[in-house]
Amino acid sequence: MHDGCNGRFDNGAMTVDKLRHMGFSSDPMPEATEITCTHCGEIFTMKTMEDRCPDCGTVYGVTPCHASDPASILPAGIDY
Repeated sequence: MHDGCNGRFDNGAMTVDKLRHMGFSSDPMPEATEITCTHCGEIFTMKTMEDRCPDCGTVYGVTPCHASDPASILPAGIDY
């Protein structure tokens, strides 16, 4: 069931799975967001709803409804 903007996910894998299922993975972020990779510490700019650290390949995701909140960007894992 689609929860609209009320849905929250427990982890990054759930977020990325939802993005892929709904077809939002390659949608641009409303504003590119600089994040620090939780795995390797690399700072990079997240430009799409699903993006990956260029250094270690950790995949990150955020739903369109929560894309303006950097705290909602969650890691799914390396090469997820």
